[in-house]
Amino acid sequence: MKRRTFLGAISASAAGVLTGGLSKLVAAIPEARASKTGETFLLGGDLLVNRLGFGAMRLTGEGIWGWPPDREGAKKVLRRAVELGVNFIDTADAYGPETDELLIAEALYPYPKGLVIATKGGNTRPGPGQWVPDGRPEYLTQAVDKSLKRLKLERIDLWQLHRIDRKVPVEESLGAIKKAQDAGKIRHVGLSEVTVAEIEQAKKVMPIVSIQNRYNITDRDSEAALNYCEKEKMGFIPWAPIGGGGTRSLSKPGNALEAEAKRHNVSVVQLALAWLLQKSPVMLPIPGTSSLAHLEENMAAQKLQLTAREANAQRPTSN
Repeated sequence: MKRRTFLGAISASAAGVLTGGLSKLVAAIPEARASKTGETFLLGGDLLVNRLGFGAMRLTGEGIWGWPPDREGAKKVLRRAVELGVNFIDTADAYGPETDELLIAEALYPYPKGLVIATKGGNTRPGPGQWVPDGRPEYLTQAVDKSLKRLKLERIDLWQLHRIDRKVPVEESLGAIKKAQDAGKIRHVGLSEVTVAEIEQAKKVMPIVSIQNRYNITDRDSEAALNYCEKEKMGFIPWAPIGGGGTRSLSKPGNALEAEAKRHNVSVVQLALAWLLQKSPVMLPIPGTSSLAHLEENMAAQKLQLTAREANAQRPTSN
């Protein structure tokens, strides 16, 4: 796909679709970022990853539970993602649980040189659609070892605390992870769904290289965390980069961005992903899908380009 520009001036009719107008939804991108941003990011200072990655959560059964209905098809998606240039895959021991990590190893082991597999621990799964944090040091120690075995790795490049367990001091949870890192089982550590204050608290225990919070063009509650990551040169991994499932999905028909995307001959998903990639140089979107066609569509978003003039819509007054 040839590079193209696509946002343009926001039309008066589109501007009234959402509360505050579409022009408030599409934030202005500073001049310094408006030219082509880097396609890669040095995660942790030593892992060069392509900024548009792949989130493997959807390669499971309904409710993020069990094996996918089409196991061989899911493996084809993983292999195709790598063929399309993905070298950063995000998963978690809670996806399935366990099946997602096993599937990645089935599809991709022995892993191509330079492939970074990020996983997470600290969320348990009592049943489909249920998530319960467990930050006990003994549980996290065990979780790391089991992820290593399922993924067939000697060291996890990026291990992320899936959620902070409010019943356990984060210093105790991360203390166990620091021991695993010191033992050579983990290369780098990240956090998920945290505030700036929680990031700073965690950094007193050990270095933190990335944050994975919910963030997309319509949901910017984590703007402060993104700004912090940019200032500290930490990776920001927005989960649900295209809204996730259900009513918040940006791919649902009738979405407020749909008309604008059609007017510029791109999909809403491509518009949303391109916006994320140019929003910040530390942004590492991980759109996930179980469909080869959707995967191709997602990856094409990195070819789209905003210009300063086109992106210079009214800056939003709130996230």
